[in-house]
Amino acid sequence: MTLREFFLGNFAGDLEYHPRRAVIYVMLAVAVLCFWIFSAPEIKFTSIPLVFGLGSFSLLLKGIFLLRKSSEGLGLTSSELADLADASNRKNLPSLPNQAAQIVQDFGVGSLLLWPVLNAGKDIDHSWINPPRVPVFLTGVVPFSLGWLIRHLTSAPPEHS
Repeated sequence: MTLREFFLGNFAGDLEYHPRRAVIYVMLAVAVLCFWIFSAPEIKFTSIPLVFGLGSFSLLLKGIFLLRKSSEGLGLTSSELADLADASNRKNLPSLPNQAAQIVQDFGVGSLLLWPVLNAGKDIDHSWINPPRVPVFLTGVVPFSLGWLIRHLTSAPPEHS
């Protein structure tokens, strides 16, 4: 497995059209964003509330991508499209612990990938001299790693032929 395949599988491996999962992701994003919004003003821009704010953005983005219909049915004949829609040809969803671990991992991705956005906060609010970039990044590593570990411990073993 190359490094590219590893990151693609961890960040975008489950981006398929699943409206129910998308609703869950959007509701969780709103709940997590509420934690940041309703934090006390004096702690709103410390590392933990910022991790929640950035994590809500990644959950919302993933929810939007899960609402996007894929193009796998384009160019197929009506019989091929009917075969594709058949329940026996559908991909099985992972187990509930695996899906929960994916949500935790996606939450951690927000602060892992979006911590450079904190530099823009310095430009908006000049009184914010030293944004907690490194603590936000390191705090995001924890849920990402925990989700990755749980996903790999709960995933089905590879089938041998």
